[in-house]
Amino acid sequence: MKRIIIVGASSGIGRCVALEFINRGFRVGVAARRVDKLNELVNIAPTRVIAMSLDVTASNAIDILEQLISRLGGMDILFLASGVGNQNPELDFNIEKRTILTNVLGFTNIIDYTFKYFRDNNFSGHISVISSIAGTKGLGSAPSYSATKGYQNTYIEALEQLAVMQKLPITFTDIRPGFVATALLDDKHNYPLLLSPEKVAKKIVRAVLAKKHVAVIDWRYSILTFLWSLIPRFIWRRLPIRN
Repeated sequence: MKRIIIVGASSGIGRCVALEFINRGFRVGVAARRVDKLNELVNIAPTRVIAMSLDVTASNAIDILEQLISRLGGMDILFLASGVGNQNPELDFNIEKRTILTNVLGFTNIIDYTFKYFRDNNFSGHISVISSIAGTKGLGSAPSYSATKGYQNTYIEALEQLAVMQKLPITFTDIRPGFVATALLDDKHNYPLLLSPEKVAKKIVRAVLAKKHVAVIDWRYSILTFLWSLIPRFIWRRLPIRN
């Protein structure tokens, strides 16, 4: 029976992905700060689901992750869904700092540990992360969010190359959703092409099981990000992209 650990499973996309894997018969370790929400997942399949409270920015994050892996009996797939992001045109440093702590430092800590876990145990492991289409270009309304998502895109790409260099059987999936109707989006802005987390989760699970290297969710955002990539920088910086 395959074993997956989902970090950031208490709400939004992470929770919906956890439900999908539970329904598919996986052994599932779920982690997030809000353990009460995780216990609801445990109640669905108590013999296959284990929950622990974990904050990716905390000093004990890896200790908790190690305990969860041990209780689950190992790990075949890591799915990292933890992330924060806000529009911040006023450049409130507290917002930027929180975003960087979670999306860069917390992200790197979890991903690096998982890479070494698979390497040191000679496992054919799979590392899957939710980044975002926001990493495609620098977005003026959300500087740290788009920058940290760009970091995640590049970091996963670099670790893919490192795994090949070290002849490691580690697979990576970088999942890049567009706007999804979760608590991450505030109520003050209008978001185009809004996706439901349930439909997004189904597409994500298919991408993970197919071991896709990069999965943009959905096809409309694939077209959008392709067009973004064609826009020269001198034009991009003049575009008033805001919501």
